[in-house]
Amino acid sequence: MKLHAFVHRHWLRRDWLACLLYPLSLLTALAVAGKRQAYRHGWRFSWRAPVPVIIVGNLYVGGTGKTPVVIALVQALQAQGYHPGVISRGYGVEPGALPRTGRGALAPADFGDEPALISQKTHAPVSVHPLRVLAARTLLQAFPDTDIIVSDDGLQHLALQRDLEIVVQDERGSGNGWLLPAGPLREPASRLAQVDVVIDNLPPGQQPAHSRHAGSAPHRIVMHLQPGDFIHVQGAARRTLADLATQSASARVAAVAGIGQPSRFFDTLSRHDIRLAQTVALPDHYPYSESPFLDIDADLILITAKDAVKCRHIEDPRLWYLDVDARFSDPAFPQDLLQKIVIH
Repeated sequence: MKLHAFVHRHWLRRDWLACLLYPLSLLTALAVAGKRQAYRHGWRFSWRAPVPVIIVGNLYVGGTGKTPVVIALVQALQAQGYHPGVISRGYGVEPGALPRTGRGALAPADFGDEPALISQKTHAPVSVHPLRVLAARTLLQAFPDTDIIVSDDGLQHLALQRDLEIVVQDERGSGNGWLLPAGPLREPASRLAQVDVVIDNLPPGQQPAHSRHAGSAPHRIVMHLQPGDFIHVQGAARRTLADLATQSASARVAAVAGIGQPSRFFDTLSRHDIRLAQTVALPDHYPYSESPFLDIDADLILITAKDAVKCRHIEDPRLWYLDVDARFSDPAFPQDLLQKIVIH
């Protein structure tokens, strides 16, 4: 975690370390440009799925809030009567030669935490494999009623043709604007001008920062995550934010997060007057193969929904997770945007 924080601090500015690594970023730029040229000129094969494909990705390496956007898109499609399916890399999972497919309550160890969470909240079918084309083909074979595919990440996976590209970024914007490893970007910030939608995932009240050389996206909106109730990890019991805030005045409450930006979760709890006696930041995609809660002296332990899907096997009655939903500054999103793609 200390190394992670160190690197990300340097990626936010063009300091001595970034300048030292900048020549390597030039090599990254050549590789990115060469790859795009190869697909543009047909030197490398790309596959067109028989159904529309929506890519939800990012330029900034790591977590920026793509999963809540995927969930919102899938739910919006389902509300319109469509049967969306989701493809994903499945971080930390090695599915083997063939993708893993399923729906509903999926094992995070087999599918990854984010696909498991997406399927749990939407009951949409998912297909997990590093090769997005193979994942999409297998999804359509296993669930033939799928009429639109949403890709969780995969913006840079050009072998899969797409009908709509959505980039999600957070308050860090494009960082120092440089490519890996001198900066945090997997593609130049100018790529934002080529996608269909840019979603700024920000805390309530914060305005989006302008990315370096980002140009103007065709459609740009702000998203924030609206906290709901706390749900007990081992059951269906629910408690409100206000209830937890009141209890935290007299009880020891701890918060644990194994996500890309744990501080976001802790800040959300603090904004809702929940007093935290202890916070524990774990690495993103923390597996929870063993309980990290045993040494925590607290009456209640609050975790994220992404962590909760991996904690079902942990017998600890103190665990509650916060349910959240994406809220967009454009009330017509995503319905209007999805209608444009589906009708074509």
